Amino acid sequence: MINYLDKSTYNYDLPESLIAQTPIEPRDHARMLCFNIDKKEIQHKHFYDLIDYLKKGDVLVLNNTRVIPCRLLGIKEGTGAKVEIFLLKRINLTDWETLAKPGKRLKVGTRVKFSDNLRCEIIGEEKEIGGKIVRFSFENSFEEELNKVGITPLPPYIKEKLKNSERYQTVYSKVNGSSAAPTAGLHFTDDLLEKIREKGVIVCFVLLHVGLGTFRPVKEQNILEHDMHSEYYEVDKNTADIINKALSEKRRIIAVGTTSVRTLESAGKTGKVIAGSGETKLFCYPPYEFKIVDCLITNFHLPESTLIMLVSAFAGYKNTMRVYKEAVDKKYRFFSFGDSCFFYRDRVNKKIEN
Repeated sequence: MINYLDKSTYNYDLPESLIAQTPIEPRDHARMLCFNIDKKEIQHKHFYDLIDYLKKGDVLVLNNTRVIPCRLLGIKEGTGAKVEIFLLKRINLTDWETLAKPGKRLKVGTRVKFSDNLRCEIIGEEKEIGGKIVRFSFENSFEEELNKVGITPLPPYIKEKLKNSERYQTVYSKVNGSSAAPTAGLHFTDDLLEKIREKGVIVCFVLLHVGLGTFRPVKEQNILEHDMHSEYYEVDKNTADIINKALSEKRRIIAVGTTSVRTLESAGKTGKVIAGSGETKLFCYPPYEFKIVDCLITNFHLPESTLIMLVSAFAGYKNTMRVYKEAVDKKYRFFSFGDSCFFYRDRVNKKIEN
C-alpha cells in the first residue's frame, strides 16, 4: 500500500546530466510530454504543439508575477564581514522577511551596507523559517536602489551564469514581487499566446508571488509535519468572472504552473472562485481533490518536493511516477530551465484515482 504521507514516496532516480543548465531557444521549442489522464496515454511533442491540445472556450490561467533582483550582497558595518540577504516577502515599504547568511552572526541591531544609498538593519527573527526581519534605509526609492545592486537569483542546481536575466522572466510578467520564477510559463512566446487567443481560448491572469512556500525543501519524513510558508496571491474580479462562467458551462480550466493551481484552489475552496487577495499556505498532496483546475502545464520537479506532491495529487501518483520515468528514459530536461509536461483531460473531470 502506498504511503502518501512519506516523503520518500515521491523520490525518483534522476541523472544529474538531465538537470537543465540553460533555457532552450526559442522559448516554445522546448519538448513537451503530454499525458492524457483519462486515457493514460503519453505523447511526445514540443511546446509549440500546445495549441493543438487547446480548444475554443478553454480558459488558460497564467501567473503574471515578476522576479525581483532579491539577492543582496553586502558587508557588516563595523567588521566588514560579508553578508548575504535574500528577500522573501515584503511586509511594508521598508521591512522584509528574509533569509540571511551567516544567520547566527547577524543579531538584532546589526547593520549591513550594500551601497552608499542602500543599507539595512536586522530588527527581528523570523522563527518559522529561521530567517531575519530587516528594515531598509535608502535614498530615492527602494526599487531603484534594488535594481542597481540586487542580483536575480537562480536555483542552486543551475551552475551556469545566465547571459540575459530576462530569460528568467515570463514574457507576460508584470507585477514585481517573486523570489523565483513561475517556470512553467517560461515556454510561452508572445506569438504563441496570440495564436492561442485566435483559436478562441480565453487567456487570463492571476498573481502569486513565488516565495519559500514554493521552493522550500521538505525536510520532515512525514509530510504532514512540513509547514508551508505563506505566499501572497491576488485574483481580480474579471478573472474570477471568466473562470466561474467557464465552470458553470463545464469548460476546461487550464492552469499554467503549480503557483496558478494553488492560487485558483485557494480562491476557489467552495468550488467558485472568489475575487480578492490574501496569503496562501495551501499544500496539495494525495488525495487532495481539486475543485477548479482541470488541466495542468508544468515543468518536471525535484524529487520529494511539494511540487511533485501537488502533481501526484492532480494526475494520480502512479500516473505521475510513470510520466517521470518516461521523461528520464527519453532524456527530457528537468527543473526550472527544463522541458514541459502537460497533464490534461479532453473534458471537464476533476476526479482522479490514486
